[in-house]
Amino acid sequence: MTTKRAVKAVIPAAGLATRFLPATKAVPKELLPVVDRPVLQYIVEEAAAAGITDVLLVTGRGKTAMVDHFDRRPDVEDRLEKKGDHERLAAVQRSSELADIYTVRQGEALGLGHAVGRAAAHVGDEPFAVLLGDEFVEEDKPLLPAMLDLQAKTGGIVLAFMEVAPHETSRYGIASVRETGDPDVVEVTGLVEKPSPEEAPSNLAVLGRYVLPGKIFDVIADTKPGAGGEIQLTDAMATMLADGVPVHGIVYRGHRYDTGMPLGYLQAVVQLAVKRPDLGEEFLAWLTEFVGGRKG
Repeated sequence: MTTKRAVKAVIPAAGLATRFLPATKAVPKELLPVVDRPVLQYIVEEAAAAGITDVLLVTGRGKTAMVDHFDRRPDVEDRLEKKGDHERLAAVQRSSELADIYTVRQGEALGLGHAVGRAAAHVGDEPFAVLLGDEFVEEDKPLLPAMLDLQAKTGGIVLAFMEVAPHETSRYGIASVRETGDPDVVEVTGLVEKPSPEEAPSNLAVLGRYVLPGKIFDVIADTKPGAGGEIQLTDAMATMLADGVPVHGIVYRGHRYDTGMPLGYLQAVVQLAVKRPDLGEEFLAWLTEFVGGRKG
């Protein structure tokens, strides 16, 4: 079975980001900078690099700045042009050239399933990707292309997994799986939310990347509130799995940057700053001296 490869992505981004208050009182968490690019731009770049040309942001009150970031800024561009700062000019223009950006309001924070369901009118019956707005992967070790290709081949649901230590299973959704003959692809037989190490069916944790068939919108519409009184995407996917829709997972072997918590955000800033050719060497030297001083 081969279906159309997804070219649309949905990014749920309506949350209040209370863990980052007061910084996120007026600035969306998705626009917090990781060195010199906001988190959201890394995610849209990840989608664009995989061939996604259409991105829908599911937003809420106070989130209009996210859309503004992907607009042109002729005044800034003109100033950089006159200064001859072509490197920064190209960087500013890049954000507006990545993909077509659209928005829809969630209204109430009623769960991830509800947020994804708000995309129904925009996406229609086409397959699409869902990228959570607080994590991204290494640019030179992409994840989405393999997920999009697999979904086009199977027509079902494709998830992303990472291997975690047994004591970490209680922090994630964990999959029960069957092998497929490809060490990086598994067939999903079930999902368990945050199991104890003793109850976990595997060490494969769900990442914030999904490629879904358009028919999931009808299932979401019929899904009742679940954990936390919210409409859960996991519940809708479990219904489709029970109805015989194939569900597969790609096991990601690269590094995932998780900016959803302050510690993970700070780690991402440091890790990516160290990799930068323009400041990495000097920053690493300072960081080494700083850490050495703290240990003393």
